[in-house]
Amino acid sequence: MQGSAAARRLAHRLPAALGAILVCIAGFSPALHSEPAVSGGISGHVTLTSRMRGSPISTSAYASRSITRQATPTAPELKSVVIYLKGAAFAGSLPLSHPQIRQQDESFAPRVVAITRGSTVDFPNFDPYFHNVFSLSGAAAFDLGRYPDGQSRSRQFTKAGIVKVYCHIHSQMSATILVLDHPYFTTPDVDGQFTIPNVPPGEYTLVGWHERVGEQASRVIVESGHITTADVSLPVGDAR
Repeated sequence: MQGSAAARRLAHRLPAALGAILVCIAGFSPALHSEPAVSGGISGHVTLTSRMRGSPISTSAYASRSITRQATPTAPELKSVVIYLKGAAFAGSLPLSHPQIRQQDESFAPRVVAITRGSTVDFPNFDPYFHNVFSLSGAAAFDLGRYPDGQSRSRQFTKAGIVKVYCHIHSQMSATILVLDHPYFTTPDVDGQFTIPNVPPGEYTLVGWHERVGEQASRVIVESGHITTADVSLPVGDAR
């Protein structure tokens, strides 16, 4: 009888004791109280500046070809700029896009497109004559052949890198496709403003890229839940 009474008392006390132990664990375990890092972002302004005549331009693009005809108005220089994080890691499936590079008035438009690896680009022909799209770039060597007005060809880009695109028929036509391994990139607005959202906290190399300049890099630190301000200056034009 005494043993049974002791067992009953122990059974009544056991839940309370276990609860106290769990409260202590919750109170002293840092893992249970740590909060996940909140993404931040990078925002800034791109300025296109002049360089001294004769000064070399570092570039990873092919040399430009001579222009024999320019029927369409040129796009603002800022639309040939891409802002991105160099070598940034990204876990998970990349968001894919499906942009267009038109062939119109013997020009590619837009001249510069940035995409994630695995995305597809369409090349529709809007001119009343044949065009061709080809590249000899290491990131993507291909030839879509010749095709007439109203037709389009497509190419998926499965390797990161810079892809220069030309037309066999019209030597002045050229465009550049930047294929990136992450989604942390953007093209500035016509007034030069840009924002790269949803960037994990950390230290990065921010790159401003222009088709005639190549890369201009700077160091940035993104803090959890904060927008880092980082302006970019690219020496594009010749000083008069």
